[in-house]
Amino acid sequence: MKFNKLTTWIGVALVLGIGAGALCHASAPDAAAAKELGGYFSMVADIFLRLVKMIIAPLVFATLVAGIVGMSDGKSVGRIGARAMGWFVTASFVSLLLGLLWANLLHPGTSMHLPLPDAHAATHLKTASLNFKEFLPNVFPKSIFDAMASNAVLQIVVFSLFFGFALRAVRERAGEAMVSAIDGLVHVMIKVTDYVMLFAPVGVFAAVAAAITVQGLGVLGTFARFIASFYLGLSSLWLVLVLAGYLVLKGRVFRLLGLVKEPTMIAFSTASSEAAYPKTMEQLKKFGVKSEVTGFVLPLGYAFNLDGSMMYQAFAVLFVAQAYGVEMSFATQLSLLLFLMISSKGMAGVSRASLVVVAATLPMFGLPEAGLLLIMGVDVFLDMGRTATNVIGNSLATSVIAKWEGKLGPEEIGSEAGAGAAGLSTEGAATAAHAMDRAHAVRVAEPAV
Repeated sequence: MKFNKLTTWIGVALVLGIGAGALCHASAPDAAAAKELGGYFSMVADIFLRLVKMIIAPLVFATLVAGIVGMSDGKSVGRIGARAMGWFVTASFVSLLLGLLWANLLHPGTSMHLPLPDAHAATHLKTASLNFKEFLPNVFPKSIFDAMASNAVLQIVVFSLFFGFALRAVRERAGEAMVSAIDGLVHVMIKVTDYVMLFAPVGVFAAVAAAITVQGLGVLGTFARFIASFYLGLSSLWLVLVLAGYLVLKGRVFRLLGLVKEPTMIAFSTASSEAAYPKTMEQLKKFGVKSEVTGFVLPLGYAFNLDGSMMYQAFAVLFVAQAYGVEMSFATQLSLLLFLMISSKGMAGVSRASLVVVAATLPMFGLPEAGLLLIMGVDVFLDMGRTATNVIGNSLATSVIAKWEGKLGPEEIGSEAGAGAAGLSTEGAATAAHAMDRAHAVRVAEPAV
């Protein structure tokens, strides 16, 4: 399977998964049987996601350390980090603001007219991790092996930052052997990623089929207004993000969107940002982003820049309030925005992190926790959209920062059409591109006759 055909295969798998899931749901005699049948699909999807999670920790560690070591000086690291965090905070604020705006304009929950439930109704979701006193210490790993075993991305990022700066400091004494080993690990993990991604269509088929088998297509009709309103909001967020990217990248932003369609579809189909991480990194390299920028900014984005998830959290809280007829004033909504800005950071490694954040937010603003049960049934379909948006947001952020730093080179020739037409490998195409750049430089340097 050629990687430039991966998008097509994923699209086919998505359609087949919907069909297979609908057929299995219709043939199941009851909900218990549908759940048991869906479990077999979930088993296959879980195998694929386990393969992806297997490569996340070493890939994040290797790329982030290599990115830090590859920086020309320490000031570059600080400057890129500051620019990245500035973009992340701004994007998070805009995402939350759009979520509140669309929820207030469309009122997706007002038609439900639900009575307030028993105050003791519970959702059985653990929310203690959102306590600031609990959250802050958990940013720092007590063991890098424990952090890697649990794929705690934020903790891995913290250790990688320490390790990368330490390696820079002792580079002369440690020699180039350590640096070469880290660089070699990056290339090995990218090749492992290529192998794992061969199974992406199978994973996508199983994940979609499992969701439809259990929930059925009918659940989409019940919450059609809520789902449609949320995806309309996501569309506006995409427009804002692309416009911001266009201001820096100009026309190349559309080529970037074309390149990241594969990881976006992987994220959409599997509802897993981790599944899309390796392919996103590969496509950014094809776009011309230098590896040291990708290796530094992209892992940070996975911990701090979850645009789609941020928008969902604000949208979902207001949906629950509207469904139960609870009025939220402008001041209350502003407080909600500020709370979500803080509480949602570093939640990327938690399963269904957005639901956990929403579950913790509801009681803080006088809303029934049981309201979360309203959206849990369709959350998998919402998770698809917000996860795909996270991939788009991080791809744009990484490319924009690379442009600001002067580390956005020409697009690699070899990746798709260029290498295929010329019969070149990726390495050969990159070599040819380098030779063309040198030839162009010589021509520019020649004095005019």
